[in-house]
Amino acid sequence: MLITALEPRRKSLSALFIDGEFAMNIDTETMLKSGFKLGRELTDEQLHELIQSSESRRASEKALYLLEHRSHSQKELADKISRVTTREAAEQAAQHMVDIGLVNDEEYARSLAANLLVSKGFSASRTQQELLQKGIDKELAQQIIEEIAPDPVEKITALIHKKYIRTLNDEKGRRRSIAALQRLGFRWDDIRTALNQLNNEEE
Repeated sequence: MLITALEPRRKSLSALFIDGEFAMNIDTETMLKSGFKLGRELTDEQLHELIQSSESRRASEKALYLLEHRSHSQKELADKISRVTTREAAEQAAQHMVDIGLVNDEEYARSLAANLLVSKGFSASRTQQELLQKGIDKELAQQIIEEIAPDPVEKITALIHKKYIRTLNDEKGRRRSIAALQRLGFRWDDIRTALNQLNNEEE
């Protein structure tokens, strides 16, 4: 196989042409470091190694770019990287970020859970579901929720005082408030208990 052309492309890529035909887009830096130039012959094994090196470098670059903007779980990071590289390269890059300490699922999960519980007002169950969707291990997610989630009735009561207390005076407003609390993931039994306690306090 003969390298017949290399043409620059967007996002630090080069179009590699073999035997007069387009073969693939490859990372430009990887191509330069490989030493392969126009007119050089490539074996199947060398081409395979070149592709792997290109995917690995692109995956690492993407991982660092994503982590510059915000923290990620390992799975979330791998999922995003795999949009521009192979799944194998994405998972290897994500694991490397874990190995060098740039990704820590437990720290990420604790921070996310605290934000969802406090800032967003989510229930413990919805917060746990969000953690699972980010790829956090189920047992770890449960452990974190058990440690930091407030009592659901107390949380609902606080939310009602903060956001919904004025809407409870009529039936329509009451239904809207209950629906809003349910969207946050709170169970009807806990909502009812909180409402009953508020009624008892008023009486």
